[in-house]
Amino acid sequence: MKESRPKRFDRAVDGILLLDKPQGLSSNAALQNARGLFRALKAGHAGSLDPLATGMLPICFGQATKVCGYLLNSSKTYQVTARLGSRTDSADADGVVIEERPVPHLSQAQIEQVLHSFIGAQKQVPPMYSALKHEGRRLYELARSGETIEREPRDIVIEQIRLQHFDQTQIGFEVRCSKGTYVRSLVEDVASRLGTLAHVTMLRRIQVDPFDAARMVTLDALADLSLEARDALLQPADSALLGMPLLNLDAGQETALFHGKPVPGFPSLAASLWRAYGVDSRFLGLVRSDGQGELRAERLFVSPAAGVPAG
Repeated sequence: MKESRPKRFDRAVDGILLLDKPQGLSSNAALQNARGLFRALKAGHAGSLDPLATGMLPICFGQATKVCGYLLNSSKTYQVTARLGSRTDSADADGVVIEERPVPHLSQAQIEQVLHSFIGAQKQVPPMYSALKHEGRRLYELARSGETIEREPRDIVIEQIRLQHFDQTQIGFEVRCSKGTYVRSLVEDVASRLGTLAHVTMLRRIQVDPFDAARMVTLDALADLSLEARDALLQPADSALLGMPLLNLDAGQETALFHGKPVPGFPSLAASLWRAYGVDSRFLGLVRSDGQGELRAERLFVSPAAGVPAG
């Protein structure tokens, strides 16, 4: 009898892969490549990167897909290079030049002053070439068909911004920003304050809080490893939640939690989310304090007693 081929996705893998996405690949294509290398039954990514962009794309497998939303909401750090003097329809080098303007003589002090003026909370208009939806259609689909619609400004925060290099044709800077920030729009806005136009020619994400670039791995490097070595590179699901306070539960409290009961005995806890760990220090999931002494399960990652991933 001929043996059947193994399924491509046949492993219950749990953990977070910090993928260094290559240029030219969509985030979904990168996800499927990584998923295939791990043969993972369940996978998702936490925050898209444009095909032109490279760098950190967190891939969440199995139970770790439950933390994707928290990573989407975290701050990110990018390195960007912008070409001065021209604007493209997509605001990056993958687009067609639609406008050109002379570049005034720029000093380092002028550029740094403009960059620093963006630090703080502000409104930003998303680009037409984005995955936001209008009446059920992606904006980039409308843009490709020649349509332009009004976009509502969105609240963003530029936490840090630092000039890395410049000449009279391009500038490069590093920016740390909140969720929802479009670096392509930021580049156009920076250029406007400099008295010219610009578009992105290089974009690299080097950090998705709380992860930094040191743990990233490329698809090529993964392909050269054994399955066991690939698994060893995965970060545990709770590593994405280290900004939340920690709470240790005893056996009775753990049992009550898994039976859907409120867990009393925490009168001093503020009303917020907590990372909960059981008697053997295993990560149980997220619990919410009501601020009046009781906890309730918010999102559980393991099932009672057995310590296996929850469904």
